[in-house]
Amino acid sequence: MKIRIDYKDYDTDLQNLKIATAKYLSDYAIRVHFNDGSEKLVDFKPFLSKSLHPSIKKYLDENKFSEFEIKDGNLNWNDYDLIFPIWDLYSGKVEA
Repeated sequence: MKIRIDYKDYDTDLQNLKIATAKYLSDYAIRVHFNDGSEKLVDFKPFLSKSLHPSIKKYLDENKFSEFEIKDGNLNWNDYDLIFPIWDLYSGKVEA
């Protein structure tokens, strides 16, 4: 008798995970669509509000925050000035 178990390789899946589209809604919330078909609503306000660093605090300016782009499959502000791990965005939470 042979038993075969296939384990999902999370590291490989994470390497292939990319943001397909993202839309700023309001009040520092972005709806993110991933290339695996999933969708998350990510609230960045708690992270931005708790931060003490001026290079992050500046994104409490809603106009500046809403000017992100998708670069290399991830949300990117001002040429990598602000970027988050893809797994945090996929989980729907960013922590300070």
